[in-house]
Amino acid sequence: MFAASAAAAVTALPSPMDPSAHAAPATVTASADPEGTERSGASPVLTAFPLSEVRLLDSPFLANMRRTCAYLLFVDIDRLLHTFRTNVGLPSTAQPCGGWEAPNVQLRGHTTGHLLSALAQAHANTGDTAYAGKGRALVSALAQCQQAAPSAGFHRGYLSAFPESVFDQLEAGGKPWAPYYTLHKIMAGLLDQYLLSGNREAFEILLEKAAWVDARTAPLSQERMQTVLKVEFGGMNDVLTRLYQVTGDSAHLRTAQRFDHEDLYTPLAAGRDELAGRHANTEIAKVVGAVPGYEATGDPRYLDIADTFWTAVVRHHSYAIGGNSNQELFGPPDEIVSRLSEVTCENCNSYNMLKLGRQLFLHRPQRAEYMDHYEWTLYNQMLGEQDPDSAHGFVTYYTGLWAGSERQPKGGLGAAPGSYSGDYDNFSCDHGTGLETHTKFADSIYFRSNASQSSPALYVNLFIPSEVHWSDAGVTLRQETTYPTDDRTRLTVTDGTARFTLKIRIPSWVADTGRPATLKVNGRQAVAPLRPGTYATVERLWRTGDTVELVLPRRPVWRPAPDNPQVASLSLGPLVLAGEYGDTALATLPTVLPDTLRATAGRPTEFTAVADSRTVTLRPFHEVHHQRYNVYWAHTPRPSRERDIADYPLREGSGTTAADTTGTFADATLAGGATWTRDGEDTAVAFDGVSGHLALPSGLLSGLDELTVSVRVRVDSLAASARVFDLGYHKDTYLFLAATTGARHARAALKIAGMEAEDVVDSAEPLPVGRWTHVALTLGGGTGVLYVDGTEAGRNTAMVSGPLLLGATTRNYLGRSQNTTHPYLHGAVRDFRLHNRALSAAEVARLASG
Repeated sequence: MFAASAAAAVTALPSPMDPSAHAAPATVTASADPEGTERSGASPVLTAFPLSEVRLLDSPFLANMRRTCAYLLFVDIDRLLHTFRTNVGLPSTAQPCGGWEAPNVQLRGHTTGHLLSALAQAHANTGDTAYAGKGRALVSALAQCQQAAPSAGFHRGYLSAFPESVFDQLEAGGKPWAPYYTLHKIMAGLLDQYLLSGNREAFEILLEKAAWVDARTAPLSQERMQTVLKVEFGGMNDVLTRLYQVTGDSAHLRTAQRFDHEDLYTPLAAGRDELAGRHANTEIAKVVGAVPGYEATGDPRYLDIADTFWTAVVRHHSYAIGGNSNQELFGPPDEIVSRLSEVTCENCNSYNMLKLGRQLFLHRPQRAEYMDHYEWTLYNQMLGEQDPDSAHGFVTYYTGLWAGSERQPKGGLGAAPGSYSGDYDNFSCDHGTGLETHTKFADSIYFRSNASQSSPALYVNLFIPSEVHWSDAGVTLRQETTYPTDDRTRLTVTDGTARFTLKIRIPSWVADTGRPATLKVNGRQAVAPLRPGTYATVERLWRTGDTVELVLPRRPVWRPAPDNPQVASLSLGPLVLAGEYGDTALATLPTVLPDTLRATAGRPTEFTAVADSRTVTLRPFHEVHHQRYNVYWAHTPRPSRERDIADYPLREGSGTTAADTTGTFADATLAGGATWTRDGEDTAVAFDGVSGHLALPSGLLSGLDELTVSVRVRVDSLAASARVFDLGYHKDTYLFLAATTGARHARAALKIAGMEAEDVVDSAEPLPVGRWTHVALTLGGGTGVLYVDGTEAGRNTAMVSGPLLLGATTRNYLGRSQNTTHPYLHGAVRDFRLHNRALSAAEVARLASG
């Protein structure tokens, strides 16, 4: 079965290196969807320029590319090939690699795929045949490994650095480490070698490998295949659909559609964001394949899936620098400050999100926000992932955003989160995507209208020093700029005469400056207004020497976080600014005085501000390396009148809700079997210690730099970690009071996700059992005090954090913990109050006796 399928797949090869060869077909095609219905394909509105027609000029982007290219020529392919060769019984005397390419790591082989793509991109963009030559040598060695596969007991077409038995484990319900993910990287690299470097041998290998995937997956039922897809599989749907676009062989499209993961696609197709808890890069790669799916089939469901996903991630799951994920996972929408750490913003995620946004923009160029996000993330995360002091362009795995995160010297497998990669001891997924990211900066600066459209248009998306040779129009344009250090860019027609429409992006961030952008053509002001978040349009007969100058005014802008308006990042145009802290460790987010922000003379992108009583220098985030930094800053709220901000007496006695008598917040809800109870004349809510609790509304603690929480509680039996109250977002960001710990004392604790340890206020004993007790916790000025029946029971005068950083908490409970492993409270509560100031001991005593 495997051999027959593989043999049938090796058909006549299309011509490579055509400008549109790696995009969707320029004409409408027909194909069959899984139900057998014939469907027309859909061409994008815009087309990317081939890398060979765009040349980078001196800039940080070119400097990054040169460092990566030096590594491409340096790295020993025999070391990377070692596990491929030994896997099929071929001899190898090369020293094995370390990190993710070590012989005992199941992801071994993925870097070879990234290297194939990077070599092809470097060759296409520079024309240097050294990259093509190294690519040919690598491809030929892989061909030998593939040819030896049957002799090693593998099916024809199999090519990997690990044995085929891994796929037996996968299909039997096991969870090996991402075997299809690794195969995807190799297949994508082979396709890039063919399309960008004209390597026909790479295409022959790819066709054999695609036939192997077809034969491997065809016998699986849809149910079994969907189970297989629960293990990360990279962009298998993407590369197989693109292979179909090149060959027209419907077998590749059928195979690609087997990798459509409905567990993700179904809610997205319905417009639902159900991303919380999912591994971010696993899901992003699946969606990258949706746009080629739309191009191949014309099914709008694919485009809806891609757009819903992109919109949700960018608007509701992304951090200040444009990246996403914490600990590689998506959280609930808009939880940002509550999910800061040193392992936010995995760089692979942004590599794939930029792919996705780019693909969507080619179909929907009226949506300038796709390229706004592209630029923002490119400058703040992708440009900054590389170590500027590294001759070989080492990159980080994560871009941490908790206070005091840093990007450090290289480390191997298991190194610190901010460590840069190395020559042979790392090879993480981000090491691999970094090879590609820094060799394709030229691929999205300019787009052009599809050749099938009557009116030619040239889109200027990014303001990067470069030159584009538009061969179809017979013109060459040069872009000269020091943007974003400066606020302007200049385009000059250096050769040719042609009538076309020039469309230049006016970034959406310009709207925040309060000043309009300006556009001049040959020194004359453009008449039409320039709207931020759109493309300015200039149509004319362009001649050699014509110039266009765009000025984009900038000013520093504080951008509040969605889950905590009292915490904000600072940006200047598209640049996020980071505070430089050298070797100073930070325990929590600094509190800045925005009014102290001052520009540094002679340095247009540098500022100073006072934070936590010290003057801090702020510079573009991508420039801050080899030291600790800070991106999110707390802002002290304006004083407000002293008052209870929430008061739930819990006197209703019936029904399933309880009202806030201040009228500020929505009703609380009895949940999980909580019931009303009476104790003499007092009404309360009783908890059974099994599942009963009271769910409070979101937003309770927003904007408070001081706080008093008070409640009357009757503990009927003690269980370690059972909560009287727990206010926060999840098990790493909270403010709670536990009736007892395993050490037999009541504990109040406050923690924000990025903190190393929680701030605690402990009493000497547990809360009393079997009687009503008034408990209060006051927080303010770095001090926390716990009171029991109006008497101080515990104090912490050195709290790292405070209530201000908790923000608009979304998960607020009485009687249960946010950590589902903890027991529920067995007892009852009443008179729950939140006060917007830290009450004095005398005030708490009066409250307790009231």
